[in-house]
Amino acid sequence: MTSLRSSFVRFNDYQSATQFFFVLCSTLTVLSCVEEPSGTHTAPNIWFDEAATTRGMTFSHVSGANGEFHLPEITGGGVALLDVENDGDLDVYFIQSGFLHSEQPDSRRNELYLNERDGMFRKSERLDDHADPGYGMGVATGDYDNDGDVDIYVTNVGRNTLLQNDGSGAFTDVTTIAGVGDESWGTAASFADFDRDGFLDLYVANYLHWDPSTALDCYATNIETYCVPLHNYAAMDRVFRNNGDGTFTDRSLVAGLAVAFGNGLGVVSVDVNNDGWVDIFVANDSMVNQLWINQGDFTFVNDAWYWGSAMDDHGIEKAGMGIATADFDGDADFDVLVVNIEEQTDSYFRNEGTYFTDATGVVSLGAHSRRYTRFGLIASDLDNDSCYDLYQANGSVYHDEEDLQKLDYFEEPNTLYRGTCDGRFELVSPEGGTKQPVIHTSRGMAIGDLDGDGRQDLVVVNKDAPASLLMNVRVREAGAGSVRFRVLNKYERDAYNARVTASLAQRILTKRVQTDGSYLSAHDPHVHFGTGAATELTDVTVIWEDGKYELFGTFAVDGLYTLIRGDGETVQ
Repeated sequence: MTSLRSSFVRFNDYQSATQFFFVLCSTLTVLSCVEEPSGTHTAPNIWFDEAATTRGMTFSHVSGANGEFHLPEITGGGVALLDVENDGDLDVYFIQSGFLHSEQPDSRRNELYLNERDGMFRKSERLDDHADPGYGMGVATGDYDNDGDVDIYVTNVGRNTLLQNDGSGAFTDVTTIAGVGDESWGTAASFADFDRDGFLDLYVANYLHWDPSTALDCYATNIETYCVPLHNYAAMDRVFRNNGDGTFTDRSLVAGLAVAFGNGLGVVSVDVNNDGWVDIFVANDSMVNQLWINQGDFTFVNDAWYWGSAMDDHGIEKAGMGIATADFDGDADFDVLVVNIEEQTDSYFRNEGTYFTDATGVVSLGAHSRRYTRFGLIASDLDNDSCYDLYQANGSVYHDEEDLQKLDYFEEPNTLYRGTCDGRFELVSPEGGTKQPVIHTSRGMAIGDLDGDGRQDLVVVNKDAPASLLMNVRVREAGAGSVRFRVLNKYERDAYNARVTASLAQRILTKRVQTDGSYLSAHDPHVHFGTGAATELTDVTVIWEDGKYELFGTFAVDGLYTLIRGDGETVQ
């Protein structure tokens, strides 16, 4: 979270001076690079309607900020979309941050909103007896015990928490029994089956070693503000191996994570080299990124330098926050997009099979992306034209004297880009795709179809403000529809990292089952295909976690289907 202006903070120390030098060089270099055509797409209609209040979602985030500028206050919190009751619709679980200076830190509670099957919500009372320890940050979801019910992992400043779902929307804190209560400053987390034994393992990104008793006071233009992360030591991440009996083993050291630390804020688990083993990409804040290549024996090698994703193509480490993976270019492997701070461009790492190319400028994300500080990130087909769009949840991390006029010093509008289907992104106006711009200090964001109408909706957490529920109201162009799949493995749980391919109008589309990504958040695991004017998807095939193929055939548009392993035709 370092920018050109915030690099002046405590400039008398060598570390800040060095950071300022590199950011200045990055800014000047970016300004000199050749910028591809990048227009503004004027939407003929509004894409989203802010509907939190009208649909019963009353969560409001609390950072506990009291003027002392504790660094965690500017970084939380997250949100998860998941079906806690197995009733076929998506519920919403919010992470509450709380009060770092409170005399009763255990008093803060996360909130669960149950979907009434039509996109209307009511707050669940089932969590009233559960007070989560620590200061809330993020969330990951996954059925770690293979009982058919999705469970929740919460990251905190302090002990993380694993909540076991009993299938009715009630949860039990099993952190101690499971052995996953890391007490670092946890941020992003991801469930994935790293050893292909059928049980979901867990990767947890840690941010900093931070202690309020030793924290520095930092200033910008003579007013106190939040420090840059480089004033603290980076923390080692954690990876836990699922033992299959409800417990995990911390394998962080033997897995190789001790060779590279970073200020981790974004994590995705994805097989980048198509070898059948799930790898891990970590977006680090003001430090080089990490790409942990899975060796197949629950050890990992950080190959970010070799793959060309440690820094951008100017040799600059950026303030990585939100992250997304998708097959943007249609070549059947997964690219990575990382969003950064104001004055730094996004970082689009295009997967070339054995390395990444920084193609940020090629896809027209160079000029516009520098305007705001981006945290939450969604890459999905938001208008159902079969091509990826982008949504970014924005909010600054520092302020100066000119910001003192605002009620929220850090507020910024969100950003929406329309994918042009030729590999570029166009900025949508009005800002963020809503009739009135949604302007907050936005952080976590998750995506899913909340009302079952075939269009993807968004939930955004806003610092010290009510959450945003952005219902997709995009008018269909040329009858554009969609197909959604729930993909279940032999345990009849969501088959994380299974790939679904389909033929559409002489194109082959490749997507995967994923809940991780964005910032501190967890998504709907359904695989969503926008179909444009087509009436069906053909040759729908699932590539399972172990590399086996099954053909499921043709599916009509505007349907929700379940693909279960063993029900398709095995492909040799």
